[in-house]
Amino acid sequence: MTIRNLNYLFAPRSVALIGASPRAGSVGATVMKNLMEGGFSGPIFLVNPKHAQIDGHRCYTSVAELPGVPDLAVLATPSETIVDIVRELGALGTRAVVALAAGVGDKKKDMLAAAQPTCLRILGPNCIGLMVPGIGLNASFAHRAPLAGDLAFVSQSGALVTAVIDWAAGRGIGFSHVVSLGEMADVDLGDMLDFLATDVHTRAILLYVEAVTHAPKFISAARRAARLKPVVVVKTGRHAGGAHAAMSHTGALAGSDAAYDAAFRRCGVLRVKTLDELFAAAETLSRVPRLRGERLAILTNGGGAGVLATDELQDWQGTLATLSPDTITALNKVLPATWSHGDPIDIIGDAGTQRYADALHTLLESDDADAVLVLHCPTATISATDAAKAVVEEVAANPERVVAKPVMTCWLGDGAVREARELFETNKVPTFDSTSTAVTGFMQLVNHARTQSELMSTPQAAAARREYDVPAAKRQIAEILRSGRSVASAMETKSVLAAYGIPTDKAVLALSPAEVRLAAAAILKSNDACVIKIASPDISHKSDVGGVHLDLASETAAEQAAIDMLAVIKAKLPAARIDGFTVEPMVKRPKASETIVGMSVDATFGPMLLFGAGGVAVEVLRDSTLALPPLDMDLARRMIDGTRISKLLHGYRDHAAADLEAIADTLVRISDLIIDHPEIRELDINPLLVDKDGVIAIDARMKLADEHLSPRAPLAIRPYPAQLNRQIEIDAVGKVVVRPVRPEDESAYVKFFSLVSEDDVRLRFFTGRKTFPHAFLAALTQIDYAREMAFVAIAEATGELLGVSRLVLDPDLTSGEFGIIVRSDLHGHGLGWQLMSTLLDYAQHEGVEQISGLVHASNTHMLDMAADLGFASRPAPGDPALREVIWNPSALKALGVADKPIKQPQRTTS
Repeated sequence: MTIRNLNYLFAPRSVALIGASPRAGSVGATVMKNLMEGGFSGPIFLVNPKHAQIDGHRCYTSVAELPGVPDLAVLATPSETIVDIVRELGALGTRAVVALAAGVGDKKKDMLAAAQPTCLRILGPNCIGLMVPGIGLNASFAHRAPLAGDLAFVSQSGALVTAVIDWAAGRGIGFSHVVSLGEMADVDLGDMLDFLATDVHTRAILLYVEAVTHAPKFISAARRAARLKPVVVVKTGRHAGGAHAAMSHTGALAGSDAAYDAAFRRCGVLRVKTLDELFAAAETLSRVPRLRGERLAILTNGGGAGVLATDELQDWQGTLATLSPDTITALNKVLPATWSHGDPIDIIGDAGTQRYADALHTLLESDDADAVLVLHCPTATISATDAAKAVVEEVAANPERVVAKPVMTCWLGDGAVREARELFETNKVPTFDSTSTAVTGFMQLVNHARTQSELMSTPQAAAARREYDVPAAKRQIAEILRSGRSVASAMETKSVLAAYGIPTDKAVLALSPAEVRLAAAAILKSNDACVIKIASPDISHKSDVGGVHLDLASETAAEQAAIDMLAVIKAKLPAARIDGFTVEPMVKRPKASETIVGMSVDATFGPMLLFGAGGVAVEVLRDSTLALPPLDMDLARRMIDGTRISKLLHGYRDHAAADLEAIADTLVRISDLIIDHPEIRELDINPLLVDKDGVIAIDARMKLADEHLSPRAPLAIRPYPAQLNRQIEIDAVGKVVVRPVRPEDESAYVKFFSLVSEDDVRLRFFTGRKTFPHAFLAALTQIDYAREMAFVAIAEATGELLGVSRLVLDPDLTSGEFGIIVRSDLHGHGLGWQLMSTLLDYAQHEGVEQISGLVHASNTHMLDMAADLGFASRPAPGDPALREVIWNPSALKALGVADKPIKQPQRTTS
């Protein structure tokens, strides 16, 4: 996880082409032509031992003969030469390589080993190269150069790169970067997202993804990038050959593509299904600010086109704007009496330029819509170009309104509207050639706004802390594994669930039909009926083989059912091991819905949670949604809302709404369970009955593996590090909990800033403001624990936030920047020292090599504390009002600063 030396890849001062060629049509000749014609201002060196010059350009015989050290080298040589050339370039001082050749195969490890000593970065192999139009760099064998712009396109397919360049050029859309990743031996999707996230020339990132590697790295990078700018992805393989062979229903339902969907949602990345949708998203995201709402007004000169667009909007479950009486009155003044008097706004086929302008102006002034789609069908009464001019002029005359309420256009037809479309392109008004793509473009804006809202939503604080009997769950899991089994029985699984507070029915294990009779008699003393189920490690889905008998009202019926069940199963599955029968009360909740809750381990993203419609038809209904752990209640609610069964759970006819909070709570508990116990590889609760009175797990099954012998794939998202919590005492406050920040701390931050002086805020954030928007506070509290840490000090008695220390790591996780702020009335009580000491302890444990921070030169208290904690200090580059303080244990002596042990002030105790 590093962006180290990527600046040499994307902003080189000089380039060498190894394998330049005069042979027309060869890769070496094409790359040379693109480099020379791209407009790159730095030196370009050509290397080929067979030629002294090519097309008038000097050619060097070897890397060693080069007159200087190229920042970037493009290798257009056969695969068998790459390892030696990479080693030679690294020794020379080159820090980035584009490896174009395919067929590297087994030599990939040797190539990376040759690059590693000097951290030489490699793009590829098996790629078409990269393009950075803004600096005239075209280090590729693409057929044409892209226009310069602010979209970045990163693709795992070289062929798609050329297609996108063609499409964009025809629409006047330009790129900051176009990158073909190839086999991603080194530079991968995560690296690109980290690099582009902070690139000032990139406004939005488009990805074409075939497969994610290093999922935790990708998730961290994508979440960071999506907070800063739009990230849109098209992912192929949506209908792969089916789920892997799985013991559980969850494993069968949790296909690879569903896992990608869940991952993209969690990152705040907008997923589109096709290239058309990617292009539609690019058209709007490249030209339209973020929407402020979801209501679309459709202005058209053809009623049929308006209805068609409305149908397509409803197919997307979009929202058509409703016109208010005031807006209708305003439109009545500028439109003929025969206009539609509703949305879509049909201004009639004989509409002239003034009618278009007046109607659009009215819609921009109203508060009824959040965006306007203007449609035009060619007519003999007005030229398509004149109609387009009217729209463009109205947009240009109302820039502030258009920012708040974007205008998109769709001029239907072909030759008659070509000039109109060019006019829109020139004036950067989003335009589409069909109502379908226009509505798709609008809905991509809507979906992006939704993903951003979800990404930064603040969960409510839990009403009470969840208490788990973790030791009991560990004992049960260890006992199963010690017995040599990998599949837990229903009773064993329920005991683990019960340890995590999940309601289950009470089951008894009976070893024979006679014992079934005795168990049933005991249960029927307090219940109307009982249920018996076969207990076998070899039978995953008991109902499929006659292994479940329901509603048994007598012990005799129960015993006979066990006898019959045994006979049927022995006939169907003679090799199945039979441990006996489970006997449990018949849970009668006639208006309950059957749901399924489970987990499985995805090959790419690791553990995944599942919720959906349950019961014996679960794999037929296929109504489920996936999510990455860890979950909070908001994420759990979104899981529920992502299913069709959620509509039933909200209540219908004489069925009261189910206890949705109990379902969400169960999902959070399951999330915690699988985080705490990596031995769990698959889990089904099916059915989990749900009604207005809560939930109860009726049947459950769990697959395990020894974590030491067979480690589980890591969690894609690092969970909350509760093990870092500690308690201290501060004399002015009493007991204080120092712990990592949580998303629900946002409300505490609001009060905290009200109690911090303007001077203290200025010293920390270099601004005097004390109120901050939700997006800023969300960034402070909703952190990625894999690459950021913030320790908050919370008064145990009041729950108030007293201070925060923060460390934001660079993507390589070896260095970072710190910040600290303490409530103004608590200065001088040792709280800042405790927070900084905690932060440094964490950094040392995580292997961070260097921490730095900017401190205002007037903040002598902070500078003194930093010095006592072992920080070196020097003037900040370019700003005499600031000091840069640096903590680097291994480099302090080199800076002339002796190592100092961290001292503890006498006024505080841990």
